Amino acid sequence: MRTTTYGLREAKTAGKKITMLTAYDCPTAKLLDELGVDIILVGDSVGNVLLGYENTIPVTMEEMLHHTKAVCRGVKSAMVVADMPFMSYQVNPEQALLNASRFIKEAGANAVKIEGNIDLEAVRKIIEAGIPVMGHLGFTPQLVNQLGGYRVQGKAPDEAKAIIDAARALQDAGVFCLVLEMVPSALTRRIVQTLSIPVIGIGAGPDADGQVLVTNDILGLYDKGIPRFAKKYADLYSQSRDAVSRFISEVRGGKFPGKEHSF
Repeated sequence: MRTTTYGLREAKTAGKKITMLTAYDCPTAKLLDELGVDIILVGDSVGNVLLGYENTIPVTMEEMLHHTKAVCRGVKSAMVVADMPFMSYQVNPEQALLNASRFIKEAGANAVKIEGNIDLEAVRKIIEAGIPVMGHLGFTPQLVNQLGGYRVQGKAPDEAKAIIDAARALQDAGVFCLVLEMVPSALTRRIVQTLSIPVIGIGAGPDADGQVLVTNDILGLYDKGIPRFAKKYADLYSQSRDAVSRFISEVRGGKFPGKEHSF
């Protein structure tokens, strides 16, 4: 059964934790879907995870649509949420609606995610058109230059109040869910208790209604370190290096292909 906005709100009410992971391609999305993850996020993190960008800012609409289409081909049950990339929704509400609609109509996503305390008219316009919107507060990667780098948000009382006020405003505007990134656990707890919509944390402590991580982080798919808030459940980078090294060695040594691999 497909994960729905109604089902997510029911999960919060029942105290059932929500799971969300990223995917950027069909095979990964199919794997996550078969294992029962609730939400698959086609994150603009594709920029620094797969495309070689320093951060998410250069990611384009066309790149996001390309990866969202691939993910949707592999999903039957999970809700697919597509990140709206930098400057795809900030110019005016009409631009925001047009770009959001492309993720639903062209790519097949079920919802879009928008970062920051943005123009609420744009959020309302998208929702009024029948497109579910997920909010994202705390540390917002698209604003990394404005925020002064990757740092925890909401430590100071005025920062915490601003995040709480923005969370309430987004809920009032109609978002079905909120991501909180890199904020103190105590602030997450307050927001979870304040809102009736689910709150999904990433580096936001254990009290959120659900958790999201980058799949490549939890699988250990690269040799660099992972964020403090992530947990590496496997080390596929090392296993991949070993497999490729053995292939090279066996081909050069005449051991592959063997008779069993030949016709």
